[in-house]
Amino acid sequence: MPAKVYTEKDANPAVLKDKTLAVLGFGSQGHAHALNLKESGYTVIIGLYEGSKSIPVAQEKGFEVVTTAEAVRRADVIMVALPDTKQPAAYQKDIEPNLTKGKTLLFSHGFSIHFKTIVPPKNVNVIMVAPKGPGHIVRRQYTEGKGVPSLIAVYQGGKAAKQIALAWAHGIGGTRAGVIETN
Repeated sequence: MPAKVYTEKDANPAVLKDKTLAVLGFGSQGHAHALNLKESGYTVIIGLYEGSKSIPVAQEKGFEVVTTAEAVRRADVIMVALPDTKQPAAYQKDIEPNLTKGKTLLFSHGFSIHFKTIVPPKNVNVIMVAPKGPGHIVRRQYTEGKGVPSLIAVYQGGKAAKQIALAWAHGIGGTRAGVIETN
């Protein structure tokens, strides 16, 4: 059976409308997701460590920048857009102590979850939204009214988590090109 390809009609953007979205990191994927989501009408904050060279860059783009811990405290959906090597320490120090029931952790690929360098509590959603291209392409395609094909996955959280993943993929332009669910 061929894979179902999700498009814009399959996503419900309203799922994220009254939520605060945090992007932790403002590198290749982080900046693209943050800018695309902001331009899609969502409330987006950026979480960075003190002294990060990305703070002025994110502020110039009009984002409120707060510490990683504060971003996790304030957000409903938290994208961990940090390098894989930095994720476990940031998770222990700033993310895990501020996660509460019902929040959603989002990754752009499955390394930290698959290899268990991060083991999230059972009371949070854990999803992946993975555009199949580097951040600058995700951004450029979005600004041109197109999108980059993306994968979504739900590690835990069921149907509600899948709706969040589809809405996020919609917000970054992925559903314009097509989204496929994986595990």
